Amino acid sequence: MQSRNIAIIAALIATSIYGITFTVAKDVMPLHIKPFGFIAVRVGVATILFWILSSLLFKGKKIDSKDFIRIFAAAMFGVAINMLSFFKGLSYTTPINAAVIMATAPIMVFVFSIFILKEKVLARKVLGIAVGLIGTLILILYGKSSDIVGENIALGNSLVFLNATSYSLYLIIVKKLTEKYHPLTFVKWIYLFGFFLVLPFGYQEFSEVKWHTLTFDIWWKIGFVVVLSTVVTYLFNLFALTKLKPTTVSIFIYLQPVIATIYALSVGSDSLNMVKIIATVCIFIGIYLVSVKFKKRKGALQ
Repeated sequence: MQSRNIAIIAALIATSIYGITFTVAKDVMPLHIKPFGFIAVRVGVATILFWILSSLLFKGKKIDSKDFIRIFAAAMFGVAINMLSFFKGLSYTTPINAAVIMATAPIMVFVFSIFILKEKVLARKVLGIAVGLIGTLILILYGKSSDIVGENIALGNSLVFLNATSYSLYLIIVKKLTEKYHPLTFVKWIYLFGFFLVLPFGYQEFSEVKWHTLTFDIWWKIGFVVVLSTVVTYLFNLFALTKLKPTTVSIFIYLQPVIATIYALSVGSDSLNMVKIIATVCIFIGIYLVSVKFKKRKGALQ
């Protein structure tokens, strides 16, 4: 029970960092670093840090050659597609929009669990999927801010939804690896593969960055995204997956809109409107119907 509680705390800390990241990363992009260039920096530095940590802190069992296929798939969905679509989408939309759409991940985890893990399908959960996706559609189509307008809000929201979907599939894929290996044994490989996958997209934008003009404020925000939002959150989430189910870990994402909204409003980087509130309510109702277990009179779970 104690290890489970520690895993819950780790997932909570990771979610809090993610919530702040929406605004911090938005402050950097696209004015100082374009999205794909930022991802090249993020994944490249994180790869180095993971390999250093692995060599200094942990000597795990050798990875079976057949598991590298799963590791490559995890890199594709958990690093490349996930991060590229998220940062590109965030550069177009607002922090609150992005955080609310990211909250659909538990719903998408359940959808993938139906087909991959053969999880039981209940009418209540199907209704939850429908309501949650309706909320997402409302935000994608009508989620413009009255005060802060991105270059293309609808496209940005759509890309963030692709990010949430990709991350959900990653949670399913990586679960079997966490059951077999210590996280530091395989996360370094996930990021190494991920770096080579994102490099063709990010090299040009990386080469355009005028590093000598960046202020201390931008540098610490880059450091926050690379070290805390990438290395720390990945390790904490992977640790949580060793003790919790993918669906349980994904539920913590529902806190991201709360944290992201509070932080974004406190620093004046975003604003609320009725469309965002309605969409958020729909998504949270969907998460509740998909994730919460109800007890019958005789104690059976449905």
